[in-house]
Amino acid sequence: MLKIYTDASTKGNPGPSGAGIILLGDGLYEQLHFPLPILTNHEAEFEAVILALDYVNKRDLPKQTVFLFTDSKIVAQTIEKEYSKQACFNTYLEKIHSLTKNYELFLCKWIPESQNKGADHLARQGLNKARKELNDERRS
Repeated sequence: MLKIYTDASTKGNPGPSGAGIILLGDGLYEQLHFPLPILTNHEAEFEAVILALDYVNKRDLPKQTVFLFTDSKIVAQTIEKEYSKQACFNTYLEKIHSLTKNYELFLCKWIPESQNKGADHLARQGLNKARKELNDERRS
């Protein structure tokens, strides 16, 4: 069994963003953060999920049962209902389906922010890195 916690942080809406990911499994504990481009807060939340799943697939981590935890209600509802009224979110859903098609079981659950502080902290680190990269680009 693998547990994935994801979160995103955005400065502005849209604005520079970051993703935070925690992976927990048998003998596994990894913390990851990534800078993201300028996105809306919802787009950044979806990108965090996609980054996490892509990372798991590339690392060939256990995929029998995967639990994804997010504090984004939009992400959780879109995955659970397998549909979103907003067409742009359905594009993200297609990517998520593609990344999870080989899992025996994939479940997504919404959790309150208070239960996702680790991923939130990592997402803020990713955001800080994205803002630094953006500032460096502007200087050159």
